[in-house]
Amino acid sequence: MSTSPLAASQVQVVLSDCSAADAGSLFAALCSRFSSDRCAEDRPHETEGNRPTMWTGTFETSGTSGDSPVPPTELSAPVTADVQGGPLAVKHLREALAEAFTVHQLGQEAGDQEVEIQLRLENKSADRSTAI
Repeated sequence: MSTSPLAASQVQVVLSDCSAADAGSLFAALCSRFSSDRCAEDRPHETEGNRPTMWTGTFETSGTSGDSPVPPTELSAPVTADVQGGPLAVKHLREALAEAFTVHQLGQEAGDQEVEIQLRLENKSADRSTAI
């Protein structure tokens, strides 16, 4: 996903095959907990034509506050997220996602200092039995 190494506390999130509204909702939920290269006003939008669209954001997981939970967020359909970063940073981001969504891990690749996982995120009400 990323061509340059991330800081140990940073996580890159790539969303594709989802609506711009769902991408915006997911990024807004993450921005409520973590600082990011995306600002709240930076709403994803659809591109014209039949080109695939991907949305990316980098989130800083150091200094996270457990006092600010990620708000429950409704998605119109399940969203697949490719997440890459240091193992502890990815763990923090995944835990934050689990506050707002049901999280299913679809795959994982681990390197010496980074891990890449693919997650499927669903509304909490869709399935409460198989979180993380």
